Amino acid sequence: MNLDRVSCGDVPNQINVIIEIPAHSDPVKYELDKETGAMFVDRFMSTAMYYPCNYGYIPHTLSADGDPADVLVLTPHPLIPGSVIKCRPVGVLKMKDESGDDAKILAVPIDKLCKTYRGVESFRDLPGEILNRISHFFEHYKDLDEGKWVRVDGWYGLDEAKKEIMDSVQMYREAPEKPNF
Repeated sequence: MNLDRVSCGDVPNQINVIIEIPAHSDPVKYELDKETGAMFVDRFMSTAMYYPCNYGYIPHTLSADGDPADVLVLTPHPLIPGSVIKCRPVGVLKMKDESGDDAKILAVPIDKLCKTYRGVESFRDLPGEILNRISHFFEHYKDLDEGKWVRVDGWYGLDEAKKEIMDSVQMYREAPEKPNF
């Protein structure tokens, strides 16, 4: 599998997302290794929680934390790690943790892949319960990890999500050494 050849998509309106963690999976954090491009087990979560949606990243992006842009993908079924899905952003969850600012772009599959979300243009179009579940997960998934913390600042709209995407594309392009993701 050669994921480094996957583009970031037609940013910022359509993004390719490489899935690291399936929705509703066991409490295991997977992460793409920057050196090898291989999927590694990053850690076993201390809390008895599962990811409320698919979790992945936009290839060829670089966020302020040194990782690619994080994306939460809502789908009717869990996706396998390493799969690529074409999505469109609908919002962003802004947070801070022990390492600094941390944003999670919220996305849904393009209409051609899944008609379930065709009426969703903004995070505001989603049921509040889904958004609350996601926020709650990120507020508490590090609770039992010593020295780690998270503060959720809230949900922001499509313009903020697109800005986050374009900023991360620009940071990757300007990086003197391109990470292997």
